[in-house]
Amino acid sequence: MNLIYKYIILGSQSPRRKQLLEGIGIPFTIKILDIDESFPHDLKAQNIPLYLCQKKAAHFNIEDDDTLLITADTIVWINGHVLNKPADLNEAKEMLKELSGNLHQVYTGVCLKSKSKTHSFFSETNVYFKNLTEEEIEYYLSNYKPLDKAGSYGVQEWIGYIGIERLEGSYFNVMGLPTKELYEALLKF
Repeated sequence: MNLIYKYIILGSQSPRRKQLLEGIGIPFTIKILDIDESFPHDLKAQNIPLYLCQKKAAHFNIEDDDTLLITADTIVWINGHVLNKPADLNEAKEMLKELSGNLHQVYTGVCLKSKSKTHSFFSETNVYFKNLTEEEIEYYLSNYKPLDKAGSYGVQEWIGYIGIERLEGSYFNVMGLPTKELYEALLKF
């Protein structure tokens, strides 16, 4: 991959985003800033992660023409509202119950920022969950870490293996970074 940027920064502490960016062969470093992830309550669907990835990027000062920043944010959207990361296991359980047997959308907003320009885009994936039993939900909550994931689940974990009937769109978007779209955006940036 031939990029004009010598230094790429991933502005994310997500181990999944790190793994996905490594998977497309882009050398990068990670820089994490503590950024408030609140957003205006009138934002809907894809506008939430777009706002948040741009908000994250705005906190980074890019001073060098050779540097490119990548920030991202992923949300789960169901029944007209957002499911963020759960505050505790009880909230995680309620989220999984709501996802059970339903269609939801996963939106990831990505922001590319250099010294002189910024470009943002989003990816949408439809995710169809089977009806989850109480035992399946309890097993997942007891054996995995739902608290660091939007909507309380990781597609790449046990619940994704047994609970997702089908996806329409990017699998990697559901993991937290739409790799194909990111790759194409990097080539054009």
